[in-house]
Amino acid sequence: MLDTQNLDNAKSMSIIVTKGSLDWAYPPFILGTTAAAMDVEVTMFFTFYGLTLLKKDLNLKFTTLGNPAMEMPMMGMHMPMPNMIGMVPGVGAAAGKMMKNLIKKKGVASIEELREAAIESEVKMIGCQMTLDLFEYDRKDMIDEMEIGGAATYMEKALRSDINLFI
Repeated sequence: MLDTQNLDNAKSMSIIVTKGSLDWAYPPFILGTTAAAMDVEVTMFFTFYGLTLLKKDLNLKFTTLGNPAMEMPMMGMHMPMPNMIGMVPGVGAAAGKMMKNLIKKKGVASIEELREAAIESEVKMIGCQMTLDLFEYDRKDMIDEMEIGGAATYMEKALRSDINLFI
């Protein structure tokens, strides 16, 4: 059991979120909500492809390419997914469906549920203004709880944070 009395030196955390795929969405939301539950002030800065995680309607894809460590539990064993198989049309979508089914089967919270938990835990979620402009995203397509800021906004938080993560 974690002794939270000795966490006086870790009361704030910032996370830069740069990836918006299903598999890369879990680490920042799990770490952010866990820290918030432990009374850590959390700021998440969503930039480039990570900004898509703040869209109202999520349609997250799964990345198979460039992930040689990926193994899926199948038929009582762990089946490695060869890196090159991700280039075959339809494989990414099939792997994504398999992963979503596995997440549901194992009772793992969805990204939507984790994002809602972050909102309820008062995690500050900042969407990068430059990325909004660059990719021509419309503010109305993003969740209402998203604040808008730039690198300077993030740096103000990061400079005062005890923990800084780049995911």
